[in-house]
Amino acid sequence: MDTSHKGNQKDKDEAGEEKGGLDWLLKNKDSETNPEPMDSNVLVSRLQNSPTSIYCRSAFTRDKVFKAASQGDAAHLSGLLDYLRLNDKRLTSPDFIDETNGKTALLKALLNLKDGKNDTIKVLIDIAEKTMDLDNLINAAYTDPCYKGQTALHVAIERRSFDYVKLLVQKGADVQATANGTFFQPNAGLGFYFGELPLSLAACTNQPEMVSFLMENQYRRADPTERDSQGNTVLHILVVIADDNTENTEVVASMYDRILVQHYKLSKGGRVQLESIENNEGLTPLKLAAKLGKIGLFSHMLNREFMDEEMRPLSRKFTEWVYGPVHSSLYDMSSMDTDENNSVLEIIIFGSEIPNRPEMLQIEPLRSLLQDKWKRFASKFFLMNFSFYLMYLAIFTTVAFYRKDGQPPFPVENIPVDHFRCLGEIISILGAARFLYKTISIFRRNPPNIRALFTDGFSEILFFLQAILLLMCAVLYFCGRREYVGLLVLSLALAWMNVLYYTRGSRQLGIYNVMMQRIILGDLLHFLCVYIVLLFGFSAAICTLIDDSADANTKQSNATVPRGRSFDVETFKCKKPNYDDIRFTTLELLKFTIGMGDLEFTDHVQYKEVFYILLICYIVLTYILMLNMLIALMGSTVQRISEQSETIWNLQRAFTILDMERTLPRWLRAKLHSRALEMVCFRNDQDKARRFFRVTEMKWKKWRSDLGTELKEGPVNHIMNAPTHRERSGNRWDLNVLLQRIRSGRHRQEDNYVL
Repeated sequence: MDTSHKGNQKDKDEAGEEKGGLDWLLKNKDSETNPEPMDSNVLVSRLQNSPTSIYCRSAFTRDKVFKAASQGDAAHLSGLLDYLRLNDKRLTSPDFIDETNGKTALLKALLNLKDGKNDTIKVLIDIAEKTMDLDNLINAAYTDPCYKGQTALHVAIERRSFDYVKLLVQKGADVQATANGTFFQPNAGLGFYFGELPLSLAACTNQPEMVSFLMENQYRRADPTERDSQGNTVLHILVVIADDNTENTEVVASMYDRILVQHYKLSKGGRVQLESIENNEGLTPLKLAAKLGKIGLFSHMLNREFMDEEMRPLSRKFTEWVYGPVHSSLYDMSSMDTDENNSVLEIIIFGSEIPNRPEMLQIEPLRSLLQDKWKRFASKFFLMNFSFYLMYLAIFTTVAFYRKDGQPPFPVENIPVDHFRCLGEIISILGAARFLYKTISIFRRNPPNIRALFTDGFSEILFFLQAILLLMCAVLYFCGRREYVGLLVLSLALAWMNVLYYTRGSRQLGIYNVMMQRIILGDLLHFLCVYIVLLFGFSAAICTLIDDSADANTKQSNATVPRGRSFDVETFKCKKPNYDDIRFTTLELLKFTIGMGDLEFTDHVQYKEVFYILLICYIVLTYILMLNMLIALMGSTVQRISEQSETIWNLQRAFTILDMERTLPRWLRAKLHSRALEMVCFRNDQDKARRFFRVTEMKWKKWRSDLGTELKEGPVNHIMNAPTHRERSGNRWDLNVLLQRIRSGRHRQEDNYVL
């Protein structure tokens, strides 16, 4: 062994002599170790020959690095830097990345924090920085379809590690990186949609300090106006994750206001309005809250009022004056009223899939706005439409009652009565065509569904059926078919039923109609489903028991009976229906259900005892049990939905208001809107004036002392400081001026204020 060692050493010395120079002298020095590099964390002995050199070339694999990262053991990463340098590799090289999902050692370490820490994270970042691979490592993202785009910054935020988030941002992490894998998409089943961006993730996980840091740090600030693949900003995402839970609403609302205020301060009141940004569906955060039925956050957004003078332009509500429990407030109408496309009011009223629709219309200023529309013009138009419908119904009924008998179509005779009849028929057909066009327009805008029937009612469906039946009746009439009479009668019955639609104009009748519709669609429908099964089941069983042979013998005996005296007129043979006819049996059993059945049982049954048992069982199940149960359930339903019925009636009336408003000319609608709204400008705002709606409320639980703003001695808030063109001659809030404004409140013109 010694000889072999000496031989090898001799060969090396000879090779060194051949190379010559300083290298040969250094290799032959008495010291057995070379100096340790300054950037190494291990002692290197004879780099080219020692066992340590061989260890560095073979020891570090992806599994070993990942294991050290998951365990947080920085000692197991000793020598990794020298290994990477020696082999000209990086931590983002394919050898150190999971090829199935693109996971790096840094992602592995962040996923395995213990008490919020992992010692290998700083070691990995330091190694990447020294190997000129820092940017690639920090911004490396998952590549698999599920978690695609998720970076180390996303993981650190999700793990709620503020220290590592600051470290990553300081080292150059991309604060606008998008995690757009299927796990992070809406409606993807198992997953969490947070808006793909780091800022949205921090906001959705309720980390206010982290949100502030991402928006205000000195390295790279997150832009809250940035949108994800769905077009949603961070405010949209907060709306998506909100629900009606009180705690959730408070957290989301606080985060929403924080981001709104922080962005306004950073942009110094810039022209980019964060709340006005629309997503891919053309919805702002407010419209999205309305469409999703997030009533808690929606109410907060409408009633948001900042007392800080600098933040005042972000308010949607301004307390104008307070006198005891009376509060007069101005509500911002941006995106609210129907003078804008796809307004909040239209989204709620026409969105049949939206939960909490009736309750959302009770939030100010929507409630007062609808009441104002009803008082100013809708009630008049509604009464006029009702009058026209009664006239149409009278004409339709007269035409149907005085119809001609015989084979249609009938010629128009040259007499006044026939002319009037023909004119009435034309009016009836034209009215049906109008109803058909109107209902189809409503169905296209607001498709009917089972859930919407409980809130919107089925009046439009009845109008549609009435129009269809009458138009089909006209077709059969001109085709010479006498069956047109059946369709005419059905259409006439539906026309009279549709008078109930106009009960929406009366509170008491409207609520009664809502209760009736709810009972029909609920308790009565369930009763009929069970009752029809029993009715046809027992009818079939009873028909099966009938003895047909006995009936045949009766027919033969009747045939042998002499006819008696004859006057060349055939005697009419009267045959009484029997239980062998399924239609007669069903009708008789139906009579038993309502207590009108005939107890004269038939004798043509094979087993009378079985027949009696079937009949008695049917009476007990339907007349005694089910009918009384239906009555009890209807009483319980009326008590349960008594409070809901009024809000549903308000929703149905609101639907009627907007439907009538759409029929008005554009110039008239603009005039009606301008009379109800007031214009307000802000001192430091260069944008166009905002439109406000005044609401006066009685708040017995919120007195004047509860307000966080100074009030003048008169009933007015200090936010209004610029006189209008009508009040420049004197004090704006002089008593005489105030009384004059109150008297002319309903007829005031468009005012201009500066805020």
